[in-house]
Amino acid sequence: MSPTSPMQCAASLSAGLLLSVLPLSLGASGCAMAAESSSQSEQILRIANGAEPGSLDPQQTNGTWETRITRDLFEPLIAYSANGELIPGLAERWESSADGLSWTFHLREGLEWSDGTPLTAEDAVFALRRLLTPATAAHNATLYYPIVNARAVNTGALAPDQLGVAAPDAQTLTITLSHPSATLEQTLAMSEAAPLPRHVIAAKGADWTRPANMATSGAFVLKTWSPQAEIRLTPNPRYHAADTVALDEVVYLPIEESHAALNRFRAGEVEIAYGVPASHYTWIQDNLAAALLTYPILGEYFYVFNLRDGSPVADQRIRRALNLATRREVIIERILGMGQIPSWHFVPKALGEHQGARFDFADWSMDRRMAKARELMADAGYGPDAPLELTLRYNTLEDHKKIAVALGAMWKPLGVKVTLTNTEAAVHYRDLALGDFEVGRYGMIATIADAYDFLNAFSSDNTSNAPGLSSPTYDALIEAAAREGDVGTRQRQLHDAEQYLLDNDVVLPLYDYVTSSLVDPAISGWAPNALDVHPSRYLQLDTSH
Repeated sequence: MSPTSPMQCAASLSAGLLLSVLPLSLGASGCAMAAESSSQSEQILRIANGAEPGSLDPQQTNGTWETRITRDLFEPLIAYSANGELIPGLAERWESSADGLSWTFHLREGLEWSDGTPLTAEDAVFALRRLLTPATAAHNATLYYPIVNARAVNTGALAPDQLGVAAPDAQTLTITLSHPSATLEQTLAMSEAAPLPRHVIAAKGADWTRPANMATSGAFVLKTWSPQAEIRLTPNPRYHAADTVALDEVVYLPIEESHAALNRFRAGEVEIAYGVPASHYTWIQDNLAAALLTYPILGEYFYVFNLRDGSPVADQRIRRALNLATRREVIIERILGMGQIPSWHFVPKALGEHQGARFDFADWSMDRRMAKARELMADAGYGPDAPLELTLRYNTLEDHKKIAVALGAMWKPLGVKVTLTNTEAAVHYRDLALGDFEVGRYGMIATIADAYDFLNAFSSDNTSNAPGLSSPTYDALIEAAAREGDVGTRQRQLHDAEQYLLDNDVVLPLYDYVTSSLVDPAISGWAPNALDVHPSRYLQLDTSH
C-alpha cells in the first residue's frame, strides 16, 4: 500500500462518503500520523467542540461547549483536578466557621491577570456581585442564593453591594451565608464564579471578551476568535502554574454535526471529538477502539413541555399520554445503542447517593400504557379522528432528529400529528427560554454533583425553567432542600421534588447520558469522570512519532 497523504485523507472524508467505504486499515490516528502538520512538532491540540459559543463571558454561558473554553481561560477560587475532584484554584486554602455560615478564602500570593495587572480579592467580590446582578441574567444564579442577600440582589430588591461577600484585604475573600450550603464549594468551582478582570470590564464594557481586550486568570489566553470557524488559545505566562502547562495552543472548532467531527478526527484534523454518531458507533468500536472513550456522566436527555396558558400541552392529560406512549427502550437499543440508561426518573442514576423517584407506570406493560394513553387523549378531546397537532423542536444534530422522528411515530397512534422544527443550539435554547415552543428537546449536564443542580432548574425564579413551571409546592421543596443541613432529610426533600416533576409530567425524560468521545491515543492527562470535566492545562500530546 502506498502512503496516504494528509490531503488525500481530508479529501476522502470531507466528501461525505460513508465510513464503510473508507480504508479500514487506517487506525485511530492513521491520517494524523501521515500528516506533516505543525501539531506534530508543537503541542497543538485541536478539539471538535460542538456548537459555536454564544459568548466567552463566563457569566453569560450555559452550554458545555462554552464552559470548556471559559474553564481554560478563567480559574475560579476552587478548581478541578484532571479526574474531576475539587482542588485549590486561585485560592490556596479556605475554611468555614463551625456553623457553616462564614467562609474565608485565602488567595495565592502574587496572582496577576494575563495583562500583568494584580489579581486581588476585590476581583472576586466584583465577579460574585456581577453574577447576581439582574442584568447579567446568569444561567445558574439561583445556585448562589445561600449567600446573604443573594436572592434580593438577583431580583433587584437590593443593590449588588449588599451581597454577603467582602475583601478585608487583597488576598482574602469572605463569604457569609444565610444558611449552611451543601454545594457552595462546587458552585464556586464553576467558571461563572471565577474572579473577573474588573479593570478591563470597566474600560471596555461589552467588548471586554474580544481577543485584543480580554485579560484572563486561567492557564490560557484568548489569541483569536473567528466566529463559526475557530477559537485559538495560547498559554498564559502569568498563570500561577504556568510551568505545568504542556500545550502550545488549543484550537476549539465549532463542529455541531457528529459525523463531520468523526470525519475530521479520521483525517487527523482534530485530536478530540466530543460526541460520536450513534449510527456509526459499532463501526467506531471495531475500528477506532483505542480512541473511543465511553462512560456514564451526570447528564439527562429529555424533552420539556410548555406549561404556559395557550400551549396545547398545558393539559396534563396530554403530557401523561405522551409519556406513557414513549418507548424509551426502543430509542436506547435501536436508535442509539451506546449504553444509555432509559429514564423512568429524572435525576441521573450516576448520582448514586440520590434517592431517585420514578414514574408510577414504569412497570406497566406497553399494552396497558397505550390503553391508558388513548383514554387520556380521548378525555382531552383528541384521537385519530380528531388529531392534535404538535410542534416538536430540537437543536440541529442527526441523532436528535432521529429521536424526534421516533417520538412522532410513537405518538401517532394517539392521534398526534407532529411537525419537526430544528435550529442551531444557541437559537434553540434561546427560544425555549422565551417559552416559544410546545415540546422541546433539552439536555442537562451537571455543573455540580448534586441532585439539587437538576431540580433547582425548575424553580419559578430560575432562568433555566423552560417549561414555565410555577408551583408553590415545588418551590417550597427546593427552598427547603437548599437550607437543610441534615443529609437524610435533604435527600428526602429532593426525592419529593423529583417525584413532583414526574407526577405532574413537567418533563419527558428519555435516558441518562453516557459520553462517547474520540480522544487521540497520543494524548495523556485525560481522565474519565462523571462531570466530564477535562481542563486543557492537564493535557499533553506525544509528538515523538
